[in-house]
Amino acid sequence: QVQLVESGGGLVQTGGSLRLSCVASGLAFSSYAMGWFRQAPGKEREFVAGISWTGRGTSYAESVKGRFTISRDNAKNTVYLQMSSLKPEDTAIYYCAKSVVTSPSMATTGYNYWGQGTQVTVSS
Repeated sequence: QVQLVESGGGLVQTGGSLRLSCVASGLAFSSYAMGWFRQAPGKEREFVAGISWTGRGTSYAESVKGRFTISRDNAKNTVYLQMSSLKPEDTAIYYCAKSVVTSPSMATTGYNYWGQGTQVTVSS
């Protein structure tokens, strides 16, 4: 069955960096776009970044543009989220997700499999 396993979360100070990883199994990884979402306590899950099946197309939420970078390694079935200049408002559980198509969507309905999430906490 399809599994998405995130790692790399943790506690970091404002201005710090983290790199999240998501390893996929049980699917033709290179055939689908992938996305990262996040959910803070009391808030809805929101789009963070997405990457096309080839890796040549990316999209970002306005709130993270210029600070976060999404990438993928199809040989390793892994998608990454490099996060820099972190702010307290970036604190959330971060989820990776598999798109239903080859290009990323900003809507949660565009994804049919989700990881269990990894906690990112940014202290002020």
